[in-house]
Formats: sequence, C-alpha cells, structure tokens
Amino acid sequence: MQRNQATTKNRRRGLALIVVLWIVVLLAVVVTTVGKTTRLDTRVCRSSAAQIRGKWALKAGVEKAIAVLNDDSRDGDSLNDIWSEESENTVDLSGCELRVTIVDEAGKLNINTVTREELMFLPEMTAELADSIIDWRDKDDKPNLNGAERGYYFNLEYSYPIRNGNFRTLRELQLVKGGTEKLLYEREESPGVNNELTKESAIGNVLSGTSRSGAEKRLIDFLTCYSYDNNKDATESDRVNINKADEKKLTGSLDLYKSHAKWIMDNRKNGFKSIADLINEKSKKESSKEDAQTKDARPLDLETFKSIADKITVHESKQIPGLVNINTASKEVLLGLFRGNHELAAEVVSYRNGLSGGMDSIADILEVKGMTIKIFKNIANLVTVRSNIFNVQCRAVSRDTKAEYRVEAVVDRSNSPSVIVYWYQGAGH
Repeated sequence: MQRNQATTKNRRRGLALIVVLWIVVLLAVVVTTVGKTTRLDTRVCRSSAAQIRGKWALKAGVEKAIAVLNDDSRDGDSLNDIWSEESENTVDLSGCELRVTIVDEAGKLNINTVTREELMFLPEMTAELADSIIDWRDKDDKPNLNGAERGYYFNLEYSYPIRNGNFRTLRELQLVKGGTEKLLYEREESPGVNNELTKESAIGNVLSGTSRSGAEKRLIDFLTCYSYDNNKDATESDRVNINKADEKKLTGSLDLYKSHAKWIMDNRKNGFKSIADLINEKSKKESSKEDAQTKDARPLDLETFKSIADKITVHESKQIPGLVNINTASKEVLLGLFRGNHELAAEVVSYRNGLSGGMDSIADILEVKGMTIKIFKNIANLVTVRSNIFNVQCRAVSRDTKAEYRVEAVVDRSNSPSVIVYWYQGAGH
C-alpha cells in the first residue's frame, strides 16, 4: 500500500516537472518571438524615420540648388559660376549626408534639334540610334537608312505608337529603336574605373553623386531634350532683328555708324540666315575714320561685329530651342558641333579655362586658336553663352541604415519663381 502511494507521488512530481518544463519552453518561445518582433519593429521604425529624413533632405537639396541658380548672374553662364562651384558639395544634415550636383542642360546636344551628323560624333553613338532619333521626332513616315518609323513599332511584340514629335523626356530614348539601356546608361569601360552600373543606379542621370569625366561619362550624359535660350541680350533686353530693323534702330540701339547700318539694309534682301552673315574672310579687323564719316554703305569690321553680336538676332521667336552653351559644353559635345575637329574642341576648352568667367558672346569664340569665320558661320545658329535649364541631382545617405535616396529635378530658372519641369525620385542601397 505504501509502495503504491510513493509511486503515485513520484508520478505526480514527474508530471509537474514536465508541465513546468513545457511552461518554461513556451515562455522562452514567447520571449524570443516578442524580442524578434520588437527588433523588427525597431528596424521598421528606423527605416521609416530614415526614409522620411531622406525625402525631406532631397527636397531641401533641390530647393538649395534653385536658390543658388536664382542668385547666379544671368549675363552669362560658365563652369566658373556659383552654381558650378557649389555643385557636388556634401552637406551634413541630421541623420544623413546630402550631396547636390547641378548640371547645365545647355551644355548638351538637344535630341529635338540635333542633326544626325552631330549625333554620330558622340562616343558610343550608333547609326541605328542616330537615324531612329531623327525618325522618332519627324512627322513623316519614311524611315532613314538605319532608322524606324511607325511600322517597326507597330509590329513589335508589345507595340506602341511612334511619337512623330518632340521628345518629352530623355527616358523616351529607351523606346527608340537602338536605344538600349546598355548603350545609353553604361559607362564606357576604362582601366581602373568601376564599370558596374545597375538599372537603378543608372536611372536619374549621375544620381550617384560622383562627377564623370572622360571615359566615365555615358552616352545619356551628352544629351538633353529641354535646353533653350531666350532671345535676349546680357541686359535681358530683346535683341535687334537685323532683318527688320530700320536705320534709326540700327544706329540708335546698336550704336552703329550709318555706313554700317546702310550696308546691313542693302544686303538683307533675301534675309540673313545667321548673324555670322555680317562678316566674312575679307572683313577688316577694325573700323576706320572713313567708316564713321562716309554715308556710303560699308561692310562691318570684326571689332564692330563682336561689339554687337550679343545684341542682334535673325529670329522672331522669343525662345530658341536646342542652343549649346559654349561655356559649359564638354569636349565630346563640342566635337559634334565642330564635326569631329578634336584640336578645335580642345582649344575651346583650353581658351575658356583661361578666362575668369566665360565668353560674353558667341563672337568671343573667334578668339580661339583654329576658329575660322567659315567654321563660325556653321555654328553661329547653334550656340549660346547663357543657360536656362539645369538638371539638379541629389543623393542622401542615411547614417543609421546606410540606405541611399536619390532625386533628379529638371529646373527652368528663366521663370520667377523657378519651375520644375521634370521630377524623378527613387531609392537604392
């Protein structure tokens, strides 16, 4: 009897121990689960906080860039200006680091106005893409040799219509025949350069926050669809149209001699196609006393032409699309304008690097070694010394989570207040 009672007690004790052990296991599971959930919630909170910080840091970066652009002088734009000097500075903010880069869109070739020949001098450009760019924007349905028109896009597996008009964004290039992501966004390979570029990091035009020069640049970095110039001089006054202005306007607004004004009026019967039509290889270097005293028509000398070049125009339009800023264009873009003349492109870069500011008028490029009046006549309608559209690229990196947030904004500063004409925002690690 006593033995049975002892056995029963032992069984009860064993059962109680097992129950206690199970309770301990369950509690441990609960504690572990709660701990994991708490850590996960903490990470989520940290990530959310970092994302909010990054979002507002990017907006602050864009606003900072706009403020710098608005403070910059409008009489000319060069790489010596405040917007260029402020570019790529790293700013320490609460919980993150912010880097802002400002790129002049007028320093690129505009795909809405560029010619096929100019495109073909860009590094990595293909005949297929160049022809297709022209076909995409023209209104006819006749494809160029290597290009494509409506039928090509209609017969794709996932068809879509051709634009037959101006490009609205640069990313539209990826819809164009030959406009592959690899061709547009991959960096040109170079020894010692990290050539890896994911789609996420490629999107947004230099959103990595690092400057690119030479082999590090990509094809997309030489192109834009936004650039234009207001048809105004350095003082923001409307230019004088030499095809329509009378003698009083020419002598009064431009301070020309009557002999020069008369020559302009006598030689514009068919309309000047460019302001460069006022000079030629035989033009004198400077005016003479006879030019000032005679009433007979006298052709302009180079000195007089340079003094009025920024004040005159042959266009009626208030805005001229696609002009390239010779003060900010890269050597690669200049090669397109100069039809592959490497020496001249290098001379322009060297000349402007020696200036405290930039060239004040397009006529100043005549001072560049190797620049002839013939070449100047070819580019006079294609270039400017001022810019209105800028690409603002911001990168914010969280110190806590190491997450990276990026934004690209295309800003038109010719308006007051400035207008954001394009916005892209993304995140990466």
